[in-house]
Amino acid sequence: MLMRSISAVIAAAGKARGLRRQRSGERFIEGWILLAGILAIVILLGIVFFLIREGAPIFLHTNPWQFFSGAKWYPVSEPPTFGILPFLVSTMIVTIVSTAIAIPIGIACAAYLAEVASPRVRNMVKPLVELLAGIPSVVMGFIGLMLLSPLVQSTFNLNTGLTGFSAAIMLSMMSLPIIISVSEDALRAVPDDFKQASYALGATRWETIRHVSIPAALSGITAAVMLGVGRAIGETMTVLMVAGGALAVPQSPTEPMMPMTAAIASGIGNAVRGGLQYQALFAIGLVLFFITLGVNLIASRVLERQKRRFAR
Repeated sequence: MLMRSISAVIAAAGKARGLRRQRSGERFIEGWILLAGILAIVILLGIVFFLIREGAPIFLHTNPWQFFSGAKWYPVSEPPTFGILPFLVSTMIVTIVSTAIAIPIGIACAAYLAEVASPRVRNMVKPLVELLAGIPSVVMGFIGLMLLSPLVQSTFNLNTGLTGFSAAIMLSMMSLPIIISVSEDALRAVPDDFKQASYALGATRWETIRHVSIPAALSGITAAVMLGVGRAIGETMTVLMVAGGALAVPQSPTEPMMPMTAAIASGIGNAVRGGLQYQALFAIGLVLFFITLGVNLIASRVLERQKRRFAR
């Protein structure tokens, strides 16, 4: 009886030590996660501070209204003129067109891979899609320059194929691997019971995908779309090579244009550090940062509404 009690005490002590080690390990992991979160916030605030410090002084020279609504960009004139309206409009046109092309194709491909394709086809196609994401942007720019631009020029009977539409098509191709891969993972994570219940109620495969799988995976699909939009907004080399580089305010996607990233890339090499052009280019970067932030905030708001809708 005494030996049994001693054994029980030893077992309880060993279990307590094991729990303490487990809790210590959990606290260690929680600490690292907290540190990573704080580090991400610090880096983000550092980027904002750096952009404001380098870009905000331009507004001491140029009125903010003239900076945002001006259609003339003459950094070497006397006095210099800085108006970013052509860059803003070009960025919006290229981003909207590329997103409009990439989202339906990307979600449709993801739904096919997740719900329709056989495992053999999925295992063949998905690595090829992900491989497309590894192609350098400058190579995509060459492809657009040599292959897509002549096709756009002949199709729309234009003077040049270097247009915002050509850049948008190339950006949609660069966004597709992200949208397809992340959306397909989100769709495959939907519990199979949801789909089986839909089939049991008489729904077809298309109805199940449309009304069950996609709404259940909406958070992952939204994340995929935001990653794709972020890639389209922030891409530089492809739009610099394919968009045409015109400084006028574009009236349609089939005109040459210069998005904000291309303006920064083409002008920063000629800007004097600390000069007015240098400050204006950093101000463009600051505007680009807040546009991306606004897109993510809007997406987060839409996602919260969708969650409340499907939680009812």
